[in-house]
Amino acid sequence: MQLLQRGDKIQIVAPARKISLEELQPAIDYFRNQGVDCYCSNLLLGECHQFSGTDEERTRDFQQALDNPEIKAVVCARGGYGALRIIDKIDFSHFKQSPKWICGYSDVTVFHTHINNALQLPTLHCTMPINMTGKVLQSPTVATMWQALTTGQLEYQLPIHNDFNRSGQAKGTLIGGNLSLLYAVSGSVSDIQTDGKILFIEDLDEYLYHIDRMMLSLKRSGKLSHLAGLLIGGMSDMHDNTIPFGKTAKEIIYDCVKEYDYPVCFDFPAGHIEDNRALILGGNASMEVSENDIKLKIEL
Repeated sequence: MQLLQRGDKIQIVAPARKISLEELQPAIDYFRNQGVDCYCSNLLLGECHQFSGTDEERTRDFQQALDNPEIKAVVCARGGYGALRIIDKIDFSHFKQSPKWICGYSDVTVFHTHINNALQLPTLHCTMPINMTGKVLQSPTVATMWQALTTGQLEYQLPIHNDFNRSGQAKGTLIGGNLSLLYAVSGSVSDIQTDGKILFIEDLDEYLYHIDRMMLSLKRSGKLSHLAGLLIGGMSDMHDNTIPFGKTAKEIIYDCVKEYDYPVCFDFPAGHIEDNRALILGGNASMEVSENDIKLKIEL
């Protein structure tokens, strides 16, 4: 993995929902102010219903960014939905020989899981241009993204207290991403292998019974049995039915893993929340959870 340096070229792509230049401009300005050339292809601002172009157009744009030796990082503009439709159309053979950063979260989880598990290469779970506005540009959300891109290392010591946390230490490869997308790739070549690894999950805008179904699917497939540790980010804006499900998202997750003995940390600042710290997925991680804080170190 090549670390980003001043003068390097990055490319913003939109493999999912459409986006406008106005929405992208603050991020473009940020990257250029950091000394890198931010490239946007003609296909970036395409439109096909809710997508940024047809499946073929989005695939071609992503493929060209992967294969272009001048591009050192591929930054996904936003999430939404669409990566799952194109993942099997992309040829990763050149990328495997000359890997580069693939950056984003949410729907980008499809790329994370495929690259981390099928190719055994790291990716960057981090904020995206759609979010890079206002005070976020001056926050740890963007600072940790840039730190990871340029150093390949992240280290956190954060005051986190949650009654469902379980203290302990863990070492292993950090994997995961958006829970709904982990569920969507289950049984495919992009599926995650979890034994001995630290699993990160987060989600947004789901019904509580959906969270229960997805967590039970992970458990029934053995993906929660032999983890080194579990890291839970934002579980934001959850919905309930007229007849309440009876548990919060955190309670649902806790119930699924309470029989195991590995460390568990809820409320880590990553995911669909304003304070969305970067995580190197596929990186070597060590995690220490105590009663009131977490120490997390990740490196290539």
